[in-house]
Amino acid sequence: MFMFTIKFSFEQKGLEPITIDNVEGGQSVLEVALDNNIELHHNCGMVCACSTCHLYLESGEELVPELSDKEEDFIDRARNPRLNSRLACQCILEGKGGVLEVTLPDQSTIHGD
Repeated sequence: MFMFTIKFSFEQKGLEPITIDNVEGGQSVLEVALDNNIELHHNCGMVCACSTCHLYLESGEELVPELSDKEEDFIDRARNPRLNSRLACQCILEGKGGVLEVTLPDQSTIHGD
């Protein structure tokens, strides 16, 4: 079984980075966050129908599927989208394992989609 490491950083002040080791593939970054008590909004229930689980994929692009047209449409609606924006529900860990680094936007000021 291939294992992954996900390093979560936060734009929100006062939150320290969190590293989750020994993550099994086949899960989304959103699922890993929620399983580890990392707050990440997910209004649509992980079906790529909103932009609330928006994050910035800093490294490890090769460990998740390519950006789909549907995902890109929702990212365009996210707050402060960047070239490395992704939806956590669509970042499914695949391949031979490795390290993924993500930054979660400040969610303390988001009031839903």
